[in-house]
Amino acid sequence: MIPGTLFVFLLLCATEVGHAGRVLVMPGEYSHWHNMRTIIDALVDQNHSVTVLLGSSSPSVPHTRKEKFDFNVFKVNMDKDQARTLWKEFINLWMNNTASKFERLFMMWGIMSNFMELASDICYGMFHNEDLLRTLRESRFDVILSDPMMPCTDLLAHTLNVPLVVSLRFTFAYSFERMCGQLPTTPSYVPAVAVTDHLTDRMSFIERVENMILYIIHTTIYRLNMKFNFDVLYTEINGKPTTMCEMMGKADIWLIRTYWDFEYPRPLMPNFKFVGGLHCKPAKPLTKELEEFVQSSGDHGIVVFSLGSMVNNLTMNRANMIATALGQIPQKVIWRYSGKIPETLAPNTKLYDWIPQNDLLGHPKTKAFITHGGTNGLYEAIYHGVPMVGLPLFADQPDNLVHMKTKGAAVILDINDMTSKDLVEALQTVINNPTYKESIMKLSRIHHDQPMKPLDQAVFWIEFVMRNKGAKHLRVQAHELTWYQYYLLDVITFLLTITALIIFIFIKTCCFIFRKCFRRAVPNRKAKKNKKE
Repeated sequence: MIPGTLFVFLLLCATEVGHAGRVLVMPGEYSHWHNMRTIIDALVDQNHSVTVLLGSSSPSVPHTRKEKFDFNVFKVNMDKDQARTLWKEFINLWMNNTASKFERLFMMWGIMSNFMELASDICYGMFHNEDLLRTLRESRFDVILSDPMMPCTDLLAHTLNVPLVVSLRFTFAYSFERMCGQLPTTPSYVPAVAVTDHLTDRMSFIERVENMILYIIHTTIYRLNMKFNFDVLYTEINGKPTTMCEMMGKADIWLIRTYWDFEYPRPLMPNFKFVGGLHCKPAKPLTKELEEFVQSSGDHGIVVFSLGSMVNNLTMNRANMIATALGQIPQKVIWRYSGKIPETLAPNTKLYDWIPQNDLLGHPKTKAFITHGGTNGLYEAIYHGVPMVGLPLFADQPDNLVHMKTKGAAVILDINDMTSKDLVEALQTVINNPTYKESIMKLSRIHHDQPMKPLDQAVFWIEFVMRNKGAKHLRVQAHELTWYQYYLLDVITFLLTITALIIFIFIKTCCFIFRKCFRRAVPNRKAKKNKKE
């Protein structure tokens, strides 16, 4: 006979295990991995079994480290060093201020071709590995959580017949979201991408023309890239005509790594959920060394400087220019930098290979944050209410910082063209002008004023998909319509045809009646005339 207390304990344990699920995670690289890692840890804390699937060429996911979850690494042709070199070339392209626009376009084409080769390697590595596919099928996963940065994740979900949850920050001109996720996007008030810093949700006529042209350009580039690259790859792997949009559009939930503190108001679909800042948390105490340096700043405070996980060093000229500027401000500076020490480095600046960025931004003495504009760092600044000086490099970073600039929380500089004077003036502006602090604090209050924490919401929707075997009831019927049905071209054509037919019949009827009446009137007039004669 089991004692009552022990029975209740075993029952609770069984209930908790019964709710646990099996999650297959397919992450992106660098900051994307850091974001995904936060969700993984939260899922593990909820007793879910998590397996991280990635290719052997991954340059940033430490798959050899012992973790609370499992890694499943499959072999690809490109090795890790080649992939890391490819990413470095991509970064250096955006920081190259000597090449002409034509040269940079040519270089970009070559790098994108190499990225497509890497994507193909990853896809073939998954789908040409029968042992891997058999293992994945036998594991009977309840859900796949993926970052579109890793290719063919949607196709794998389709192959395994497992619900899919994707995690991403909005893409340029909302290409994936509107063309694959059926997100309604109106160019009249939804800016496409921050090519310039004047496109917001309030646009003049000329700006709306510019925005429409940007949408057309991005749509054309996206569709051509899909048609001649990914659609060919997906068709070959799937064995029948298949498009990337078709596969990605089957995602049950889209976890968007932003929120209304960042986004302009715009319509969303039921299966689009904001989880921006899910990695943010209260600041922890600094190490003794860091705390002493921070406290030595007195009333002036400190400036935190980081260009993210992908940029660890700069050219010596650029590093010296930045170091000269940092030496001219009264604040102490903590700079995440692992390159050669700049010759002009001032005593008020300390270099670190790694910094506890979240804890530093949450320190009461932090006055400003110099950032490249990555979503993770940007949201830590919003979370803790720290104004920014933006040095955007590539991808979504320029657009991220334009959002912050238009909301009054940041000053943007071009890292390729700025001078020491420009950087000093930008720092003085965001530190000494109180409107920047007021603006970022307003965004911070909006961020914190949510019914559910972003991380809890991400975990909830992943578990929701597991409990309900998907979330197809949240997907709009637009996914099942052709393009001409979506835009009601068939209905418009039908109505125009009916209208034209009615007009045609009306005109013919009028003509018929007119002829009948006219012919009768003419003989009558002739008869009266003859009678008078």
